[in-house]
Amino acid sequence: MKANRKYKDSVFTLLFNDKKRLLELYNAVNGTSFTNEDDIEINTLQNALFMGMINDISFTIAGMLVVLVEHQSTINPNMPLRLLLYMARIYEKIIDNRRLYSSKKINVPRPEFIVLYTGKEDFPAVKTLKLSGLFKETGRHDKAQLELEVTVYNINKGVNPAIEERSPTLGGYAWLVAKARENEAAGLDRNEAVKGAVRFCKARGILADFLKKHGSEQREYVTDRMEMERRFTSCPGGSPGGSPGGRQRGNCQKRAV
Repeated sequence: MKANRKYKDSVFTLLFNDKKRLLELYNAVNGTSFTNEDDIEINTLQNALFMGMINDISFTIAGMLVVLVEHQSTINPNMPLRLLLYMARIYEKIIDNRRLYSSKKINVPRPEFIVLYTGKEDFPAVKTLKLSGLFKETGRHDKAQLELEVTVYNINKGVNPAIEERSPTLGGYAWLVAKARENEAAGLDRNEAVKGAVRFCKARGILADFLKKHGSEQREYVTDRMEMERRFTSCPGGSPGGSPGGRQRGNCQKRAV
């Protein structure tokens, strides 16, 4: 299977594909207090099922298998179904298939699904999406025999201040995104809006070391993501075609994202 990642690692994945920052973020969202970053094992699929505006990281910690997703466009109600398929791939990766036919029970990590919403539309601070909400109506009211729940946190600046406070890295990321949008809304072109956001953050010590190390990479990515946001807004019910710098910019493909 060819990789669907058409863009280089995002600011989000560059930031949190790091055990120390990932532990900080996980503790902030869950209210836990894990301290040993070596307890984390990152096992993100490289041939991800997601395309475009979704960036994912999966990892194990304390018997849990966590799938962490940044979602930058309108929240997709099909996210539980997509994560079900993703989860099957992850289990295939970490389990010896030959053991499936053994008479002995296989203990697998308990899954947890976290979506961090950074889109521009109004969205609740926290919301749960359920796989059962996608099932066809049958007239039955008993409990579905298959369920998957996804917790969505709105991490735009100021929406979940307690989480931002517990994770300075996530708070800094929220600042970077918010400032870039603010600059563009004030009339700056996209490149200047992003450069201004980076200068703002550096001057205040926000993600300073990260921005210094990954300056050119993150500027290009934030510019691309702002372009993708514009295209998602102009393609209601569909998804934008092509890549951020491609010829199809502005085209809409009637395909779920």
